[in-house]
Amino acid sequence: MDYFLTEDQRDLLTGLEKTLEPFDDAYWLDHDRSGEFPEEFYQAMAQGGWLGIATPEEMGGGGLGVVEAALMMEAVAKKGGMTAASAIHVNIFGPGSLMKHASEDQQRRWVQPLLTGQQRMCFGVTEANVGLDTTRLKTRAVKDGNKYVINGAKCWTTTAQVSDKIMLLARTDGRDDKNPTGGLSMFYTDLDRSAVDIRKIEKMGRHAVDTNELFITDLEVPPEDLVGEEGMGFRYIIDSLNPERILVAIEAIGIATSALERAVAYAKERVVFERPIGMNQSIQHPLADGWARLEAARLLCLKAAALSDAGQPCGVEANAAKYLAAETGMDVVRTAMATHGGMGYAREFHIERYFREMAIPYLVPVSQQLALCFVAERGLGLPKSY
Repeated sequence: MDYFLTEDQRDLLTGLEKTLEPFDDAYWLDHDRSGEFPEEFYQAMAQGGWLGIATPEEMGGGGLGVVEAALMMEAVAKKGGMTAASAIHVNIFGPGSLMKHASEDQQRRWVQPLLTGQQRMCFGVTEANVGLDTTRLKTRAVKDGNKYVINGAKCWTTTAQVSDKIMLLARTDGRDDKNPTGGLSMFYTDLDRSAVDIRKIEKMGRHAVDTNELFITDLEVPPEDLVGEEGMGFRYIIDSLNPERILVAIEAIGIATSALERAVAYAKERVVFERPIGMNQSIQHPLADGWARLEAARLLCLKAAALSDAGQPCGVEANAAKYLAAETGMDVVRTAMATHGGMGYAREFHIERYFREMAIPYLVPVSQQLALCFVAERGLGLPKSY
């Protein structure tokens, strides 16, 4: 067991710091105000090779693992919050299913444009009336001659406004209660706006990275855009789920760490009753508690990532990390706001932006309650409760 970064990992973070340096607080505040996608940041990450950090070298990627991707996304979230993380997030975990289940020809056509920033993808899985019960998805893909015709609706699809491609989960066969995960197929295809009505969802935070409802009407998809076999889509999507949970967890830690550091700096400088407020234990103790809990959550994230890279089961650790990081992150950002007092509510201090954006890792990609259900069932051996 080694708690220290390797020399290569330290070099990686040094290089990343140089890429992130131009994108300061003012950049992220401006984009939060305008709602404009952070295109300059996205292209800088693409040109630096960061989008393919966990993609095999033979596909043009960095050939590194989930551990390195987690270290990267923690630094990104610490620098620019959930806006920065979400702008590139799907590029890091999304291609995982393609790399495992797409054909060599499909990988050649699809993966490289993602890594270079020439194309962007979005993830079309969630549906409004289904939520986390993915086996009950209603979007249908019907074979019609030499094509599939897809009809249905998706919800909470991030970056659809700026994406060229969509990874889409649709039902190609009816649901069988004896095999509820069967009958779902995965497609990776053009996001054809003549057949897909994309409607932005107005939301509390992360204004510069869009979230959308998709209404799909007679979307024609060629058979070569089917990933793997029909009916295996649910199993394919699983290959992306644990890395996504790990990355979301450590992004929450990155945001909370930035909030904590800002609160500590403010507590040292802010003088009330002729003494810095950081001298008061009522200020010190919540900040120290937050530091300790963030360290624990971070170690669990990295353990889950290391298990994933080793090909070991990591579902329990990934879900526990997501739960712990989100709970801790919410508490730490709230503490940071309280430390700033009224200034915590002012946009210029950035804490209120972190406060709004921390709701994202708290709510997705799996609810806190369902994460605990998974840990209870798979980690403790308790009966399934849902």
